Amino acid sequence: MGPPNRGRRLLHGGRPDLDTMSLAQHLGELRRHLLRALLAVAVGTVVAFTAFHPIFRLLTAPYCDLPISRRLGGNNCFLVVFGVPDAFLLRIRIAIFAGALLSAPVWLYQLWAFIAPGLHRREQRWAVSFVAASVLLFGAGASAAYATLGNGLALLLGFAGSDVTPVLEVTRYLSYITMMITVFGFSFEFPLILVLLNAAGTLSSARLRHSRRLVIFLLFGFAAVATPSQDPITMLALAVPLCLLYEIAVLIARIVDGRRAKRAATQLPDHLASDLESLLHERTEPAEQPR
Repeated sequence: MGPPNRGRRLLHGGRPDLDTMSLAQHLGELRRHLLRALLAVAVGTVVAFTAFHPIFRLLTAPYCDLPISRRLGGNNCFLVVFGVPDAFLLRIRIAIFAGALLSAPVWLYQLWAFIAPGLHRREQRWAVSFVAASVLLFGAGASAAYATLGNGLALLLGFAGSDVTPVLEVTRYLSYITMMITVFGFSFEFPLILVLLNAAGTLSSARLRHSRRLVIFLLFGFAAVATPSQDPITMLALAVPLCLLYEIAVLIARIVDGRRAKRAATQLPDHLASDLESLLHERTEPAEQPR
């Protein structure tokens, strides 16, 4: 007799099958992937903490590039803090934010690995593609946010006129910057979710095409509400790329559905032919001749 069954079926690599895992095993998998993700974020945070000054100059560049009349300090361009520990807390906050961005490929892969345990070879290729597309889309969204920061700041800080010089507290300014980058980055992941749902057979390209007008309207509404600056330039900078990415997702879904239909059309006749051949073989067997 073989070894006793311990209550779960193992896939390749010794990983438990998702359908037969107990709650404790699910929690164990979650803890393992979560620890790896947190370790990656911690390493990224340490790296970002040591590179604080270049990162800080990068984040404050949109404000420092404004006209002198729109910022405090003239040519020197500085922000202010009001509390004694605020400078240290600022450095910690920037390090954690930058560390999460630097370690995104690792924790995104851990997320995918937890969602789809026991990956087969084809699904493992999906995992790599998912992580690569997620990082690229988030980077594109963060870049779009960074490119519009100057216009949004100039518009918002200019409402009071040239007689008022704004005094920006550094933590509030960075909250605005990080919120913009986060909103844009995660919003750009929306088309990837649609493609994954289509690849899983949950969402068809026909449904996406049928809902095009409603989705575009909702994307503009989301951009108007989600952007912290609430200015039309930033809203268009978020809504227009999302609409373009939605059209790309519809095109990819249409290609995937076409390949799926073609594959089904080529496989169905083979099954029918096999069944028909078996049926004909049974009916054409020579009958026993009477003596």
